[in-house]
Amino acid sequence: MARYLSIHPDDPQPRLLAQAAEAVRAGGVVALPTDSCYSLGCRLGDKDAVERIRRIRGLDDRHHLTLMCRDLSEIAQFARVDNAQYRLLKAATPGSYVFILEGTRELPRRVLHPKRKTIGLRVPDHKVALALLAELGEPLLTSTLLLPGDEAPLTEAWEIQDRLDDLIELIIDGGHCGTTPTTVIDLTGMPPVLVRAGRGPLEPFGLE
Repeated sequence: MARYLSIHPDDPQPRLLAQAAEAVRAGGVVALPTDSCYSLGCRLGDKDAVERIRRIRGLDDRHHLTLMCRDLSEIAQFARVDNAQYRLLKAATPGSYVFILEGTRELPRRVLHPKRKTIGLRVPDHKVALALLAELGEPLLTSTLLLPGDEAPLTEAWEIQDRLDDLIELIIDGGHCGTTPTTVIDLTGMPPVLVRAGRGPLEPFGLE
């Protein structure tokens, strides 16, 4: 049975954030709110938790998972970023974007695209997500909480509890956060390539 924590979306309680971080460090899979929709997350190095997220989502190893980072310095640790890419990232973060970038050797091979050696990276614009990342002191490996057969992501914590109570360890109720997923931009080459139009506007990338 998943633990359920109601965390204030604008003023996250430090005590509850500490409990959430402890559950993630113990190998738990968490459902957490973001600036686009709810996501599933776990520690980057936890192989079992990563595989459970793939099973819950019905994903194969060619689907990009997303490394959710606190800031650009963390992105630069896990992805190869040149000056032009960095300027675009700086202009668009934090925000509702996932950027496809070439991964560094800091990343386990199992989380990279098997042929391209790429990964999705993002810096969310959501106080609860950022506060949890700060409490953890490390990124979360995440995936949109869209279950097989559903047309839209789950957006209410009570609904997540009904559907996933026996499959994950922690649900963070941070209120409603919408059903529009992130905009996905491939930055492995220039100019940027739109992979998926979502909540993040396209103007910063010249992709209107």
